Amino acid sequence: QVLLVESGGGLVQAGGSLRLSCASSVSIFSINAMGWYRQAPGKQRELIATISRGGNTTYADSVKGRFSISRDTAKNTVCLQMNSLKPEDTAVYYCNAVLGSFFRDYWGQGTLVTVSS
Repeated sequence: QVLLVESGGGLVQAGGSLRLSCASSVSIFSINAMGWYRQAPGKQRELIATISRGGNTTYADSVKGRFSISRDTAKNTVCLQMNSLKPEDTAVYYCNAVLGSFFRDYWGQGTLVTVSS
């Protein structure tokens, strides 16, 4: 069982920055991969960034060059630095962890990011 707790959402003007954090209740080295998803109103949840156990990262084209995923292994935390935010980045952001040989998904409660124009 993994408990994920997100923080850092809020309201920001277009062009601004926010940093989201996701604290894991277990060592992130025991997790296959962690990632950030987002879901805008009326849209499907989309994967925007991942970081593997080995530290490899991937990004959706929509955020590449603006967002950066990182981890603090001492704090069992994964962060998402979001720069040059756009109104279309407005969504609920969810932290995800994939754990174990059966690749079970765990989710945080979500944090709302609102970007005003």
